[in-house]
Amino acid sequence: MRHFVLRALLAGCTALGITATATAPVEAQAVSKGSSGLPLPRFVSLKAKRVNLRIGPSTDYAVSWLYLKSGLPVEIIQEYENWRRIRDADGTEGWVSQTLLSGERSAIAAPWMRGNNVFVNMRADSQTTAGVVAKLEPGVVIRLDECNGNWCRAEAGGVTGWVSQGEIWGAYPGEAFK
Repeated sequence: MRHFVLRALLAGCTALGITATATAPVEAQAVSKGSSGLPLPRFVSLKAKRVNLRIGPSTDYAVSWLYLKSGLPVEIIQEYENWRRIRDADGTEGWVSQTLLSGERSAIAAPWMRGNNVFVNMRADSQTTAGVVAKLEPGVVIRLDECNGNWCRAEAGGVTGWVSQGEIWGAYPGEAFK
């Protein structure tokens, strides 16, 4: 069987605010409720193709970063009225309007492993013994369909399979959802 290798475009990564300084996955934090009634922290994705990251919760605040790709996973860590304080895989934090965010789940394949010449295996089933259907280069953005606490069913580049939850940034350890 032929394996697909999915690669992240280096130029696209810097435009997304992702650099080789990303750290290992962060353990799930204590969950609280935000003013929206939804849990904090939580993962979402960027809905718009252009998203201004601001230093405060209003258009009166300066833009500190510009994201140029929809679907990028971010973590909401605080809420204020219609604004959400987010953190990306690189640890960059700032404020965005909630209208620019989507509940659709996505993840980044092992951004902390970038530059190590290793890959994240996407498997045919949610087991370490299942066949590899694709090899994901660290930094590749994948769409998540569901996670069972250990594995996530995902799609990248037209290929669907399962990735270990410990090898992505975009789902907390032990988190399950459909």
